[in-house]
Amino acid sequence: MRKISTRITNIVGNVVSVVADGIAYEELAVLLTSRGRSLAQVIRLDGDMVYLQAFAGTSGISTGDEVRFLGHPMRVGFSEDMMGRIFNGSGIPRDNGPEITDNLIDIAGPPVNPYKRVIPRNMVRTNIPMIDVFNSLVESQKLPIFSVSGEPYNELLARIALQAEVDVILLGGIGLKYDQFMYFKNTLEDGGALSRSIFFIHTAADPIVEGLMVPDLTLAVAEKFALHGKKVLVLLTDMTNFADSLKEIAITMEQVPSNRGYPGDLYTQLAMRYEKAVDFSEAGSITILAVTTMPGDDVTHPVPDNTGYITEGQFYLKNGRIEPFGSLSRLKQQVNKDTRKDHRAIMDGMIQLYAQYRETEEKRAMGFRMSEWDRKLLKYGGLFETRMMDLSVNVPLEEALDNGWKILGECFKPEETNFRTDLIEEFWPPRDGQ
Repeated sequence: MRKISTRITNIVGNVVSVVADGIAYEELAVLLTSRGRSLAQVIRLDGDMVYLQAFAGTSGISTGDEVRFLGHPMRVGFSEDMMGRIFNGSGIPRDNGPEITDNLIDIAGPPVNPYKRVIPRNMVRTNIPMIDVFNSLVESQKLPIFSVSGEPYNELLARIALQAEVDVILLGGIGLKYDQFMYFKNTLEDGGALSRSIFFIHTAADPIVEGLMVPDLTLAVAEKFALHGKKVLVLLTDMTNFADSLKEIAITMEQVPSNRGYPGDLYTQLAMRYEKAVDFSEAGSITILAVTTMPGDDVTHPVPDNTGYITEGQFYLKNGRIEPFGSLSRLKQQVNKDTRKDHRAIMDGMIQLYAQYRETEEKRAMGFRMSEWDRKLLKYGGLFETRMMDLSVNVPLEEALDNGWKILGECFKPEETNFRTDLIEEFWPPRDGQ
């Protein structure tokens, strides 16, 4: 039975306070105003005082308006017909298509029971060498993309969506500009990936509370597809916008602020979303990649700092490239032992040589004389950045490994590297004329 309250006691910002009993946290309510109906969600309970975050703001709401509680939290419809569709942060279609009203599922449920999980064991191929070769993405992994504003992190997500070997792509956009939203739509449509994708998009012009719901809506639908045996890749951008929305609501609620004004439960709020990544023992999987922009390129900022404790590494995007020394996939050892026998050797050996190249670049910048070895390293570094680090490179893992050997062969003699003799005999490219 729906509970009705007409005792609105206070309106502060987008938060409405009412007196009611028997109400649950995160329960939905409808505000019936002279301008029509508006959804709201319970964000705090204090005795019989209930605080509601109004989705569309509180403009036009008066203390005499009616509040009707729906008796359930936010729900989203689930159907195979969602493929290729675009929804907002309330689960309402943005594409003028029909609403999904069948098979409604609650959002923001608990993480999966560990008994139903299996140890991550499968690689998600992206055809991006800096991921596949050096920091392999593993099915059911949760990884952030640390970046700063202006870096092509949305372009990277779009490329991964186009090329990842998965069944379903779910994109959750939080605080996107309209042109960013259209970029995702047009890119996936032109690349033929929109038919296996579902968008939940919150733009900067939409109500704040809808931005908070985007990860939960996205992950609830992802979990349902995974239980149906699908390999699901969830892409979220930008989780710093999500945290800023939490901060804004906490300020409105006059909560005691923690580090830099963020709420004290920021870690918990982030972990509740990231821990949805799972590989079901008898079904599909959910893999999460989430952009986290770092204000001022500060990795100690509360959002990336808390994120780093939750996730299994990170991709660090800098100067338009995935930085090899800032990026780490802690689960890559689970899968790169089974790809090709030279995978680990190329991964370790090429990065070691690239580190030497960086040192040589510093020496050259300071005017030191370059030795023959230094010149070889400089040539190697240029080829490595062009053929491996450039995000426009689109090749399968095996071809990327072959390209690694070709780069080594163009710059060094076999005895100048630290590779095992058996690998050199099998993979080292032949010299001209041989």
